[in-house]
Amino acid sequence: MPPPVPACCALAPDTMNNYGLKQRVSTRLAFLAAGMAMSSWAPLVPYAQSRTGVEAAQLGLLLLCLGIGSLLAMPVTGVLAARFGCRRVIMWSGLGCCAVFPFLAIAPSAPLLALTLFLFGATIGTLDVAMNVQAVIVEKDYDGALMSGFHGMFSVGGIAGAGSMSAMLWAGLDIVTASVVMTLAVALVLLGAGPHLLREAPAAERDAPLLVVPRGAVVVIGVLCMFVFLAEGAVLDWSAVMLTNGGMSGAQGGLGYAAFAVAMTVGRLNGDKIVQRWGGRRILMLGGLASAAGFLLVVLAPSAWLALPGFVLIGCGASNIVPVLFTAAGSQRDMPASLAVSAISTIGYAGILAGPGVIGFVAHAVGLQWAFAALAGGMLLVAFSGLSNVPGAGGGARP
Repeated sequence: MPPPVPACCALAPDTMNNYGLKQRVSTRLAFLAAGMAMSSWAPLVPYAQSRTGVEAAQLGLLLLCLGIGSLLAMPVTGVLAARFGCRRVIMWSGLGCCAVFPFLAIAPSAPLLALTLFLFGATIGTLDVAMNVQAVIVEKDYDGALMSGFHGMFSVGGIAGAGSMSAMLWAGLDIVTASVVMTLAVALVLLGAGPHLLREAPAAERDAPLLVVPRGAVVVIGVLCMFVFLAEGAVLDWSAVMLTNGGMSGAQGGLGYAAFAVAMTVGRLNGDKIVQRWGGRRILMLGGLASAAGFLLVVLAPSAWLALPGFVLIGCGASNIVPVLFTAAGSQRDMPASLAVSAISTIGYAGILAGPGVIGFVAHAVGLQWAFAALAGGMLLVAFSGLSNVPGAGGGARP
């Protein structure tokens, strides 16, 4: 017998017996849409800088607005999903993201771009938490692991969004038209997901407090997510610098992140079977060890080309850690699942937001290699957590 549907975001009574494939497909489509929307912004960054005339330092502050919007929206999303159902929150935030996105291509000044990025970040952050709440509930009702596959669809969406936007711009389509086309594509995916997203929450959940201080296992899980997100952000922001310092040309510097992203996507798309077979704690241990070894290989490799396998190792190791931790958030008993997902998303995202600056500070003080070595230490802590009793991280293994 499957476990009872959690209180938040339960299905309507007339669909309780049809809680299966359709909901899993809808969840995958939500993750795909989020990945497409988020990554489609990346090719527009140079155009935004040129249009607003800001310098690199000012551009960094503008990009921070996106992160701030997400960080402010995430803590309240869990209770919104509990009160109004995952479907409403996912659809409204997703369609809100679609409404805001074209303005990223036309915002004529730095203040207007900052406001647009803030709104875009808020809608993306809300969508991110709500779809993870849905994913936790759907996985708990299923006799097996699903979370890695859900997150894998986000990675596929990232490749599709950035690739499609870049291809349209390279083919000569003007930036506004390309943005509208991408917006319509994301909206169509969301509309495809909508009918079978989880619709209702019981009355008791609607009285949940708007903000709850994270506690117990949720704090531990959130900090572990922060370490992983910090590592991912470091590869995104600093891998090219690391490789060019090691002798690669500027045109080749992006190979490190490309290797990492492909390895992570492949790892997540195959992750459900791996988690099902090995269990969550082994994933934390082996994934953390693999990522730590990858960072050390990048640091110790005698040439930049020999460092590339290190980025592959980081991507493979990290690929399924966050999905396992989100599963753990749904299984712990210190907080309701919806509030726990909001909390760990906020704590984890703080790692992405603060990561580039922290790595830059350490690199300035003692060198980028030591900063990457410190990231290896953080991933070793994640590996060590697999030996401890992280609630919910032990499921999935078959006898």
